[in-house]
Amino acid sequence: MERIEKLSEIIVNHSIKVVENEKVLITYESFETMPLINVLVKEILKHKGIPTIKYINPEISNLIKENLNDNIIENKKNILKFEVEEYDSFIQIRYTLSDYYGKNVDVTLNNKLKKALSKYKDIQVNKKKWVLLNYPSIVDAYKAKMTYNDFFNFTLDVMTSPYDKMYNDMLPLKRLMEKTDKVRIKGKNTDITFSIKGLPAIICSGESNIPDGEVFTAPVRDSINGTITFNTPSPYDGFVFEDVSLTLKDGKIVEAKCRAHTEKLNEILNTDEGSRYVGEFSFGLNPKILEPIGDILYDEKIGGSIHFTPGTAYKECNNGNVSDIHWDMVLIQRSDYGGGEIYFDDVLVRKDGLFVLDELKNLNYDLK
Repeated sequence: MERIEKLSEIIVNHSIKVVENEKVLITYESFETMPLINVLVKEILKHKGIPTIKYINPEISNLIKENLNDNIIENKKNILKFEVEEYDSFIQIRYTLSDYYGKNVDVTLNNKLKKALSKYKDIQVNKKKWVLLNYPSIVDAYKAKMTYNDFFNFTLDVMTSPYDKMYNDMLPLKRLMEKTDKVRIKGKNTDITFSIKGLPAIICSGESNIPDGEVFTAPVRDSINGTITFNTPSPYDGFVFEDVSLTLKDGKIVEAKCRAHTEKLNEILNTDEGSRYVGEFSFGLNPKILEPIGDILYDEKIGGSIHFTPGTAYKECNNGNVSDIHWDMVLIQRSDYGGGEIYFDDVLVRKDGLFVLDELKNLNYDLK
């Protein structure tokens, strides 16, 4: 219970920084999360905030999405509109029951839903305070190849990372990225170049994601050339894609393939014009997360990894790409995953997941 209370304090005081009379909407997907909900509400009340809780059953939510029509889409848009206008901050607590929800949803209607919600999603993400986390479930433990007790302890340890120290350790990388023009990534079935010139590098240390630990920017939209191959599972819309390989020319994904579901992969990348361009490039830097578990909130922070993101760019690092998708794909470059190199302006910055420049070696933690 002590770690649950610590997690609650991080969410309320560090992530969204609740102030008096602030309206906070807590959305949750399982009654298993009640220990956290209970202490969150108490912590918000302690700061004289105004908490509201909302339960969403994943099974029922998926059933509704499988039966989408124009009236349901309009209703969902109106509900989201009300929430972003009524509440100041949002805490979303997900709980995995299946990676395959959404698999039977009609693609055309699902894209129509995304477009209908995009205006208010943009307000929620870019103009409101929010934090997202996944409460440990039995399904997650199975994917991580752990007992539930071990997985629960692992997730609580990771979610309560020392985010202030993490922020300070990442500052030198931020400064270097903001002075860099050309990036080159090399590895197994990977050789890709692009520019990040003039784009900010954003430190993520527990503000919007729990767990956290990354520094991201965006490629200059039309500058990407080469091939990148990912070595972790990439779940999306009810499918799990493995060994995804993307070839880009002048920023556009001109070829996409994977071990299975290549047709579905390309269908997603054809969602709109922006879905074949990249909106984010990021370093995963959390030293407590070393193995992929099929949960992007964890996998994109894996120590010694990078992720590349077909789809929309974040407003705080906007390369001009707009899309209804934002799909983080993760490549681990530690030696135990095949290694790899990253160059900034032709200078080696990281090899086999370890930074080689003196000012960045603090970020290697215990990955050696």
